[in-house]
Amino acid sequence: METISGVKKTILGLQMLFVAFGALVLVPLLTGLDPSIALFTAGAGTLLFQVITKGKVPVFLASSFAFIAPIQYGMQNFGVAKTLGGLTCAGFTYILFSLLVKQGGVKAIERYLPPIVTGPVIMVIGLNLAPVAVGMTKHFGDGQYSIRAVIIAGITLLTAIIVVAYGRKILSLIPILTAICVGYIAALIMGHVSFEPIMQAAWISIPWIEASRNGSFAFPQFDIEAIIFILPVAIAPAIEHVGDVLAISSTTGKDYLKDPGLHRTLLGDGLATSMASVLGGPPNTTYSEVTGAVALTKAFDPMYMRIAAVFAICLAFFGKLGAVLKTIPVPVMGGIMFLLFGMIAGIGINSLVRAKVDMSKPRNLIISSVILVCGIGGVNLSMWKVTLGGIGLAGIVGVVLNLILPEDK
Repeated sequence: METISGVKKTILGLQMLFVAFGALVLVPLLTGLDPSIALFTAGAGTLLFQVITKGKVPVFLASSFAFIAPIQYGMQNFGVAKTLGGLTCAGFTYILFSLLVKQGGVKAIERYLPPIVTGPVIMVIGLNLAPVAVGMTKHFGDGQYSIRAVIIAGITLLTAIIVVAYGRKILSLIPILTAICVGYIAALIMGHVSFEPIMQAAWISIPWIEASRNGSFAFPQFDIEAIIFILPVAIAPAIEHVGDVLAISSTTGKDYLKDPGLHRTLLGDGLATSMASVLGGPPNTTYSEVTGAVALTKAFDPMYMRIAAVFAICLAFFGKLGAVLKTIPVPVMGGIMFLLFGMIAGIGINSLVRAKVDMSKPRNLIISSVILVCGIGGVNLSMWKVTLGGIGLAGIVGVVLNLILPEDK
């Protein structure tokens, strides 16, 4: 009987990783980081989170979409080492929020980061990436327009739409993974997949060695300009974390805001993010699709998340898997991004609707308008040798306006 129980736990734990897998590897593939390292840091980050939260919360941590644009910009303008240094410091934002919550409860965060600030910031994250998504649907990585690329991207996008709209049970939880598989098969049929990287890859490998060779890993360097650019981006996923904890509390019927406490979950998420960045992976965040899987399977035991984390760590050393991920054609990724980044913007809108923010009030219109134009318009503020811009500047401007503008009478 114990053997059967152990096998069932293992299968359920593996299923949790399967649900998170598509989104987990998508972020490093889009940003130039190593997907095998991302697997390791997702597993290690989840285990660290479980320790800090006393093993009470059934949550899986993995790659955060909020940081895609800052990582892409950072890799191009600061380099890998300085970008990872900035991402490491981003985790400290969660720690600050953790201290605020411990002292003043959830209302302490809501005072500085109400929906009128976080909603538009989340919208900026998605809309900022729209041109990148469109561009990747047109070519195979060489910049040359190809109708075949558009067709493959279209097949991938259509698959994701169908799964999101009509998928049932476990299929509805893995739209990204399903769409990537279908798009990959379509690209394979059209002759746009090369298996050479898979043939050359070792069965067992240390991801950091391979990543160092291709320039996707370096030890973090702490550059003030990179830190200031990336640090404010953590505002959005930190607020999203609160929503995810509320969602998993509703799913399991336990109040995790009280036990182990929101301050502990925020601290766990922040330290996991910093650790992931030190090791060369993307920042972590709580995965809502895994919460959906928990609700579907009634697998409320946090042990399943620890099992999923161990599997993720083991798969990180499977060299052939990392090579397979790197053979995914650009249009397949573009098709996924086409839907995904629009959905991120939609989540920002939904946060405003859910909070019943009255957009007819001048104060709310001003805050949201300035955030959107700052973030999407590419406003940069240079002081001395430091430049602040993009999502980070938009977030800071939103916080400041929210504090200084009087409430509408």
